Amino acid sequence: MYKILISDKLGQAGLDRLDQMKDVAYDVITGLSKEDLIATIPAYDALIIRSGTKPDADIIAAGTKLKVIGRAGIGVDNVDLAAATQHGVKVMNTPRANSVATAEQTLALMLAVSRHTVAAHNSVAAGEWNRSQFVGTELAEKTLGVIGLGYIGRLVARRAKAFGMTIIAHDPYVAAETAAEMGIILLPLDAMLARADIITLHSVVTSETTNMINAAAIAQMKDGVIIVNVARGKLIDEQALADALHSGKVAAAAVDVYQNEPPVGSPLLTAPNVLHTPHLGASSKEAQARVGIDIVEQVVDALRGTAYRNVVNP
Repeated sequence: MYKILISDKLGQAGLDRLDQMKDVAYDVITGLSKEDLIATIPAYDALIIRSGTKPDADIIAAGTKLKVIGRAGIGVDNVDLAAATQHGVKVMNTPRANSVATAEQTLALMLAVSRHTVAAHNSVAAGEWNRSQFVGTELAEKTLGVIGLGYIGRLVARRAKAFGMTIIAHDPYVAAETAAEMGIILLPLDAMLARADIITLHSVVTSETTNMINAAAIAQMKDGVIIVNVARGKLIDEQALADALHSGKVAAAAVDVYQNEPPVGSPLLTAPNVLHTPHLGASSKEAQARVGIDIVEQVVDALRGTAYRNVVNP
């Protein structure tokens, strides 16, 4: 009998799928401290997490039976991949299960921040009628810069083209010919930053991409640029973005993810013209069902030794 610990909230569809498996037992125990997780993990063959649990080297070393860590979602920057590899633990994610939800959230924020939707709603709810204060900008005929042309970035580009936007992108791992087939102009980062009216981030977090949107990068952008981040908070230097919002260099930002979550003390919370959402990129009913089913099936297949899908460490 394989034993699985689920330490973050997982959609009911995933739990229902586990209930159908005769050779699997599982426990859902959320809110564990690091010390509690170290004490608990030795009894389990696999750990399923979202972004809340952070399996570091100490936790992984304590998992004496641990064979698989399954991340229900895309980003695995909360997992110590080097430690997992050292201990022979496979780390896998679900790179496509929540892609549509994330792409749609990106467009929703892009539209909302361009048309001052939240501020206008709050004004009307307060009994005001100040139409002239909320004159927005259209997406049509604007240039969208996409950083990271993976599956989600491509979904965003496809949807943005339906709004009549010109799409430029930066991704060192995508060939220019591949981008051209999608009607996207692939550019070096500095050239893309200089041309885009709106910039949206869809990159993974690496040593090269951490804080890639910093003061130097912002200085290369157009005055009045809009920045949207529904990827990972660590891609943006929050103080640099806050400073640019205060100065007006960046006209507005829509932020779904933060360096630390919840973002207590983030300078973005007191910066002007920021639309905040609490990491909702994958929070659709459909995505939650898909990601739960995908990760439990991947983890159990790996435990059984029948298939190894979306393994991100060597």
